[in-house]
Formats: sequence, structure tokens, C-alpha cells
Amino acid sequence: MTERLTFRTAALLVVPPLLWAGNAVVGRLVNGLVPPVTLNFLRWALAFLLLLPLAGWVLRRGSGLWPNWRRFALLGLLGVGCYNALQYLALKTSTPLNVTLVAASTPVWMLGIGALFFGQRISPRQAVGAALSITGVLVVLGRGDWQLLLQVRLVPGDFYVLLATAAWAFYSWLLIRPGDPPAIREDWAAFLMAQVVLGLGWSGLFAAGEWAIGEHHIAWGWPLAAALVYVAVGPAILAYRCWGLGVGRVGPTIAGFFSNLTPLFAALMSAAFLGELPHLYHAIAFVLIVGGIVVSSRR
Repeated sequence: MTERLTFRTAALLVVPPLLWAGNAVVGRLVNGLVPPVTLNFLRWALAFLLLLPLAGWVLRRGSGLWPNWRRFALLGLLGVGCYNALQYLALKTSTPLNVTLVAASTPVWMLGIGALFFGQRISPRQAVGAALSITGVLVVLGRGDWQLLLQVRLVPGDFYVLLATAAWAFYSWLLIRPGDPPAIREDWAAFLMAQVVLGLGWSGLFAAGEWAIGEHHIAWGWPLAAALVYVAVGPAILAYRCWGLGVGRVGPTIAGFFSNLTPLFAALMSAAFLGELPHLYHAIAFVLIVGGIVVSSRR
């Protein structure tokens, strides 16, 4: 049973898009240092080591993980093996504008997959909220100039983002399905560890395929090490923790609207790195995105 959106839950759901915006920036910066799918594997391998002291007991025979391995293998495939690997791959083959534009379809995917596979009814209020939120994203992407959006051309890399967004929507809906062992479900580190353990198998398999086709260069050094620490601690552990809590409280549909804050945060970070001040369209986009969240979450 989901709850009404509160300030505390909203604050939880703002943290992931903030960290994911930084994740996109970092993924772009280390593009030439490590192959994208390998970056995803290294990220989760480090996250596994960080979670080990907190939830190492999940690996034991009687923890409840292994009788439910199919469910956690599916969560690991979608959330650990596919989602960020596809995003890192897209950052290598597509432009940041296109990547963010395609990823803005998250609320639509949440609504559609919820209706098709999980029996979720789409209310008129949620449809209006989705339209407002996506309009806000388009304002950011076009920098207040609609002509810029008309010049966008999709490339194969954008397809990777589309797959990543669909995988994330399925992952979010699966988070609220009952049946997990109570000991694992009630411990956030254990729940994430159960996904990471089996997800590492998927991401390792995908990274091996990447190396088999010739993408096997890694430029070790402090820049890559710092990037790995950030993407493992922030977008991986902290973001997944906050997202899981938020989805558990208000459901995937409402939570999905918060993901549209990611391009807004990314635009502000880019402005900060370039020394540019925020513009009026940033404020307009913020009002539209938050308006979509408020409209869709009211009962």
C-alpha cells in the first residue's frame, strides 16, 4: 500500500537524480579512460566490496538469497547489469542532448509498463503530470529555444538509452512486489547486496563480451580511481538506497516523475563547470517538472 507524498519522501527521491546527473558528467569525462560496460562492472565490484562489511551475511547458505535467486537475478540483470551499462554506452556513442532527451521518457515508461504488466490504472491526473514534467525537460534541453529541439537527430546510441529507461521502469515495479525474505527486505544493505551479488555475474559477462570485441583499454590513475569511488558510493549505493525507499513509499509511478529532475541538475552542473549563470528557462523548467510531480501525486 503506497503512501501520500510527503516532504521527507520527496527529499529521498530528489537525491537519486542529483547523483545520477553527476554520474552522467563523470561517465562522459572518463570516456577515454575505460570502456563503458567495463566501467559499469568496476563500479559495482567496488560497491560490492563497500557493502560486504554491512551485509556479508547475505552470502551465507541460509540467508534467504539462494531460495529466491531467480528474483534477485532478474533485479540484478535490470538494475546492475543493464541500466548503467547502457547509459555509459550511450554516452560514448551519442550526444548528451540526445541521451537526456530520450531518458526524459521515464514517466511514460513507468505508466505504460505499470499498466501493461502490473495492473496499474493510469489516471488523467498522472497523464497531465507526465506531460508537464516532460515539457519541463524539453525546456531545459532546448535552452528555451524550441528550434534547437527541432534540430535533434536520433542516432543508434539513443536506442541504448531507450533500453536503459525500459529496464529501469521494470526494475522499479519489481521492487514493490511482495515475497522477499523479511531479513533481506528489512535491511537496505542486504537487499542491495542480494541484487549486486547476482548482478555482478551479468555485468561481468557483458564486460567480457566487450573485451572480446576489442574494447580492452584501461588507463589506471587518480582520475579513474576518483571517478570509480564517486559512481560506486553516490549513484550506486546512496542513490539506489534512496530510490528503493521512495518507491516503497509512494510507488514507481510517482517516483518516476522525480527522474526528470536529472537533466535539470545536469544542466545546472554543466553551467557550474563552464562558469555560466543559470537562466530563466532553468526556473521555468523547474516549475514545470515539480508541477508534474505535484499534480501526479495528489489523490
